[in-house]
Amino acid sequence: MAVSSRSADVDKRPSSGRIVARVIWTSIKILTIPLVCIIAIIVGLAIGYSVLGKQPLSDVFDIRTWKHMYDLVFAEGS
Repeated sequence: MAVSSRSADVDKRPSSGRIVARVIWTSIKILTIPLVCIIAIIVGLAIGYSVLGKQPLSDVFDIRTWKHMYDLVFAEGS
């Protein structure tokens, strides 16, 4: 009697392959949102700086550009 219920429990357990697949799928779902956000930021920066700002696209990824913008925004007025 106990043996038959134990064997039924074993049959209900998912296989290790299904558990690994579930973990991988859940990881992909969790990592998709931050990845899409990062891609949207990069594309937005490129479009905003090169199309709207009419500046070379390569300047978007130059640290001096962002340092200059930081200095413009946070400069102390005299």
